[in-house]
Amino acid sequence: MSLGLRPGGTGDLAAVVAVFLACWRISYRGLLPDATVDAMSDDDATGLWRAALADPAGRILVADAGGVVVGVTRWTPADATVQSLYVHPDSRGLGAGGALLDAATDDLRAGGATLAHLWVFEANAPSRAFYARRGWRPDGTTRTQSQFGVPELRLVLPWGAV
Repeated sequence: MSLGLRPGGTGDLAAVVAVFLACWRISYRGLLPDATVDAMSDDDATGLWRAALADPAGRILVADAGGVVVGVTRWTPADATVQSLYVHPDSRGLGAGGALLDAATDDLRAGGATLAHLWVFEANAPSRAFYARRGWRPDGTTRTQSQFGVPELRLVLPWGAV
């Protein structure tokens, strides 16, 4: 199956929310407390992504396989942050995550950023390993957002690290 990347727009809202919720409810189950996973409602996810898709400060790409959105990434050039990267659990292994992440970091680098960063749940060992294989490293900064209640690590990617 052929994988393509294209800009995400408001017409992709339902597909992006479906990918996001599948990751949240399947991939995070067992990694995060059940209460945290269960707290992400359909309405909350829709509101979050409706705002993200309309935000001119961010850029969004979707990965499309055979006409179906299987992944999404969002980044903000102003602060060189990869805000989100989700690939539907049923579509892992197609290369969507790597392609989306590479496109985001290539854009940040082309825009003049010297370092990119992102946040990942500390307990999310599979994602941390994915990022580590691509040169991302913890910089020692942590946070716990009140809406999630679980620790996150900040990862950084200095250019030339991959």
